[in-house]
Amino acid sequence: MHSMGQQRGIGFLNLLVVLMVGGIFFSVGFKLFSPYADHETFKSILESIVEDPEELAKPLDTIKRDMQRRFTINQVRLPDKDSLVIRQKEGEIFFDLKYEIRVPMFYNVDAVVKFEENYVATKP
Repeated sequence: MHSMGQQRGIGFLNLLVVLMVGGIFFSVGFKLFSPYADHETFKSILESIVEDPEELAKPLDTIKRDMQRRFTINQVRLPDKDSLVIRQKEGEIFFDLKYEIRVPMFYNVDAVVKFEENYVATKP
């Protein structure tokens, strides 16, 4: 059993190391939050279209235009025009969302975040 005089807390250097490591994790998480939040928005828009028979009954060009409107309303943009491919084959519509985003971290270190989602909907 130790008396109160013999107990010691964390040292200054140990506390500094813990704070630095925590700060790095917080910084990385903060920088990666935006791409993941945008991707969740893309997913929710695609899922709502795939589950809506009225939307799926429209021509492909109209579906694409409606999706673009939803992206604009939600203030998200796909990285490039090839990120989302919509194609129709034998009564089914395929939505292929595939892209990657490069997020600058520190100096010359970047993080690459890849996303890939595939949805299939039956045209009514």
